[in-house]
Amino acid sequence: MMDPDVIIVGAGPTGLMLAAELRLAGVRPLVLERQPLLRETPKANGFSGQIVELLRYRGLLERVEAASVGPIHTAPRVQFGGVHLDLSPLAVSPIWGVHLPQPRLERLLNEHARELGAVIRRGHEVLGISQDDAAVTADVRGPQGLYRARAHYLVGCDGPRSRVRDLAGIDFAGTSYPEANRLGQVTLPDSVTRLDNGDLDLPGLGRVRAGSFTRTDRGVFGFGWLTPEVLLVQTTEDEPADVDEDEDEPMTLTEFQDSIRRVLGADLPVEEVIRLSRYGFQARQAERYRDGRFLLAGDAAHQFPATGIGINVGMLDAVNLAWKLAADIHGWAPTGLLDTYHDERHFAGARAMLQTQAQVALRRGQDPAADALRELFLELCADEQPLHRIGTMIAGADVRYPPHNPNQHALTGAFAPNLTLHAGQGATSVAELGRTARPILLDLADRPELRAAAQDWQHRIDIHSAKTDQRPADALLIRPDAHIAWAAALDGTVDTAGLTLRAALSRWFGTPAMTAHAVRLS
Repeated sequence: MMDPDVIIVGAGPTGLMLAAELRLAGVRPLVLERQPLLRETPKANGFSGQIVELLRYRGLLERVEAASVGPIHTAPRVQFGGVHLDLSPLAVSPIWGVHLPQPRLERLLNEHARELGAVIRRGHEVLGISQDDAAVTADVRGPQGLYRARAHYLVGCDGPRSRVRDLAGIDFAGTSYPEANRLGQVTLPDSVTRLDNGDLDLPGLGRVRAGSFTRTDRGVFGFGWLTPEVLLVQTTEDEPADVDEDEDEPMTLTEFQDSIRRVLGADLPVEEVIRLSRYGFQARQAERYRDGRFLLAGDAAHQFPATGIGINVGMLDAVNLAWKLAADIHGWAPTGLLDTYHDERHFAGARAMLQTQAQVALRRGQDPAADALRELFLELCADEQPLHRIGTMIAGADVRYPPHNPNQHALTGAFAPNLTLHAGQGATSVAELGRTARPILLDLADRPELRAAAQDWQHRIDIHSAKTDQRPADALLIRPDAHIAWAAALDGTVDTAGLTLRAALSRWFGTPAMTAHAVRLS
């Protein structure tokens, strides 16, 4: 087996995104996936959040939309802790949604990573890992037998039961909630009455509302229409079990209908079954995302007690990590750069954990006090400011990494806005510039002294000048993961801006070329 730069264990969305990002940065990844074939059964029907904007910045959104069931859209409503938040009062919903079942997403990312030159081996199971000061070694069982692969780093993207995390001895403390969630995508026979607004009229029960939750003293029932014919149905019951759809016996239609009958006290006839699954909820976060040359990303690093979160957070982990690994492997990473992966993404994971555990408190109570909490929460979210704040938190768009340089501009650490840019060659955008996954210095106020201050780093960053309507700053230094490393205040002083820019460039992108050349000569 070839000796790669980075071994990635797991070919889910996080592992495949990491492989593609590493290739964009000129690094050779080897992806090892124990399953021999691409997944066919969807663990998720789509994804949402800040990762949608990042895919736009990589030029992938058109491919994603072409593979999706419907157009990419801002979500007018979103589920939060067993209630539905109406985001329609906002001028623009902060949550982008993509109806792309996980198998299609993985196929798309698999193709993208391979097109960039990533090596992906399926049916290859990692049995053991070790590390020394110079490299990592993985003991692997493949279709042709046992072998070893050696690389600079190894990243565990191998899910909630991560073997990499266990072999590295990284603690994954947290809580497993006593909830069994059963999910079905089904079609209904003509004997079931569907009302014009999508509600159902069930014999022996009466009207059940679509897009809402029916709570009984035995659990929760909810359903919604994925298409005019396909229904998504879910039940939630308290059961003292650690449920995982990948490891346990497949759920049967009988089990699903028995759960519906227990919760509703009525039957729901089914004509055709498209998908059946069960899952539990956990709240767990790895104690550390890095142990020497071993790193964790995605579900191996965190498990959230709510749906619709994992793909977003995991793929954003990958984008944050890739360019930092590449900087280390290429030999120009400044001191401590790779450690910022844990600092920043553990912080982002903790933010996601905060809002998903709040969802647990909202959804699990089944008494009048819990009903009052949900009613009050919805009343507070009728106001625009808290509604927008909750929406950005769900999307992960509220994450602002702590600044690591003297620049204290309000934009530092935030995701770069997709500004429309006007330059000599015509209109472009921040997203268009981000397709190469290279750092960018964007001069928005014709500040030649700032461009001059960055010249010693031009071998590592792209320098652009442009105009934009209502510029948020005089200049922006944008990292490959689309987060702002530095920003110049509007009409700021020349001396201060140049000094803080050079400090930020050194902090994130290493020794300037002239200094490095002088060191080599000496």
